[in-house]
Amino acid sequence: MTTVTTSSPARRAESGARPRTADAGTLFNRLCATCLTLFALIWLVPFVWALVTSLRPDGSITQHPTSLFAGGWSLHAYRYAWDNYPIGSWYLNSLVISGLSVVLTVVLCSMAAFALAYLRFRGRTAAMALVTAGLMLPSEALVLPQFIEYRSLHLLGTYWALVLPSAVAPVSVFVFHAFFRGIPRPLIEAARIDGASWWRVYATVAMPICRPAVATVGILTFITSWNAFLWPLLVLNQTKSQTVPVGLASLVSPSNIQYAEVMASSVLGFLPLVAVFLVFQRQIVQGVATTGIR
Repeated sequence: MTTVTTSSPARRAESGARPRTADAGTLFNRLCATCLTLFALIWLVPFVWALVTSLRPDGSITQHPTSLFAGGWSLHAYRYAWDNYPIGSWYLNSLVISGLSVVLTVVLCSMAAFALAYLRFRGRTAAMALVTAGLMLPSEALVLPQFIEYRSLHLLGTYWALVLPSAVAPVSVFVFHAFFRGIPRPLIEAARIDGASWWRVYATVAMPICRPAVATVGILTFITSWNAFLWPLLVLNQTKSQTVPVGLASLVSPSNIQYAEVMASSVLGFLPLVAVFLVFQRQIVQGVATTGIR
């Protein structure tokens, strides 16, 4: 007895759709990998060029600017830059300012976001609107009012003039606010039923859970504060009190540009940022994915 098996049209359509879906997924993955490789090369070329230029003599750079190996390589530019410029003081200033900015930003912005997420008070909508408006204002538009304000407070030339403006970042408030809204409401209500105050809920329940958000805000604040140029240039008036970006800009002379020394100083300036990103890149990705930033 012979049994004839026939496949239904739906089954044939399903079997034909699977290879097409797999091919489309493979093509999309290859396209993403190609775009990622191109962007990585675009960002890597200036870094490699600065590194190679810092290792070459000035005469060779002037005569053969496009040749990477003419004149040989040496560490003379790094020794000259470290011995003749207060790079150590610039590093210390940038580290202290960035560290204080991270601490104050995490504390103040997380408290503001917690209040906007859970507390009910008069003016809550207006406060949220002000935070939203802060995202629309460019930092350059606030330079003159901030300068007049800190001059009246006699804070010009101090670390606080650089730390306080960066401690109230609207984007950091939104990061914490998005994360706090993602915490299950019954967890907060259970803590309140047990008699915990809002301060204790914030310190012992909400903040330990939002470690990815803390890491993301802290790292991004550190990088932004380290790279700040315009505001530190206006506020800090002494050479040894300057930060790394401002100090590096002072090395460029229009009459006599020492390319190797400038590039060596630039490499020394952005190496800490590269190290911070390589060490904490997992926390950055995790924090961005968890807080739902688009």
